[in-house]
Amino acid sequence: MTSPQGFLGFWETTGSAKTFTHPLDPALLDAWVPRSARVLDYGCGYGRLTAELAGLGYGEVCGVDVSAALIARGRREHPELALMRCPGFPLPFGDGSFDAALLFAVLTCVPGDADQTAIARELGRLVRPGGVVYLSDVPLQGDALNRERYARFAERYGTYGVFETPDGGVFRHHPPQRLRGLLREAGFSVRKERTGVVGTLDGRTAERLQIIALREPVAAGPEPPPGPASG
Repeated sequence: MTSPQGFLGFWETTGSAKTFTHPLDPALLDAWVPRSARVLDYGCGYGRLTAELAGLGYGEVCGVDVSAALIARGRREHPELALMRCPGFPLPFGDGSFDAALLFAVLTCVPGDADQTAIARELGRLVRPGGVVYLSDVPLQGDALNRERYARFAERYGTYGVFETPDGGVFRHHPPQRLRGLLREAGFSVRKERTGVVGTLDGRTAERLQIIALREPVAAGPEPPPGPASG
C-alpha cells in the first residue's frame, strides 16, 4: 500500500502491523468484475482483500505490494495466495495481463504526484482494453481535525491534503477531481462513483470515494493515404 519511491520506512515497521479496514463494496464489484476475471490487487498489503476476492470465487487473483514486511506478513497469514513484492516499475506482467485491478486506499499512502502518476500509468498498461480499475480512496475531509493538519503540513510537502500522523506515517487526502484525473490520464474513463464512510488506521472514520473506471480501447491509427494508381 505504499509508493514505489518513498516513505517506505513506515510500512516496513509500524505500518506493517496495522489492521486495514477499507472494505470492498460487493455489489459494485459484482456489477463490474466477473468471477472469471484476472484481477490485480495493487498495493495489497498483507493480502486482506486478495483473500476476500479468492473467498468470493475469483480464481485468478494476484496481490502486489512494495513493502517486504507486508508481503511477508501476508504469506504467513494467507499462504495459499499469490502475493509478490515488487519494489518498482514495470511490474513483471505483460501488457493487458489483467481484466481488472483494485487500487484500494493506496494513493492515500503515496503522497507524491509523480509516484501516483506512475501507479496509474502502470495500471493503464496492465489492464486490458475494456477492463476496469476499481479505485477506493479518501478525498479531502471537511472536519476540523483534518483541515488543521492539511494546513499545518501544506508548506512542508507542497500539497494541501498531505499530513503526518504521530506514529510516523505520511498520508494524503485528495480533491475528487485529482483521483478522476489520474485515471483519465492513464487511459481510463470513469463510469460509476459511490461515496460512503470507512474506518481509518487510527480508529476514526472518514468519507471515501469509490470509482469504477473502464480502460479505453487503443485508438486505431489513421488510414494510410492511397498509393498511386496503377495503369
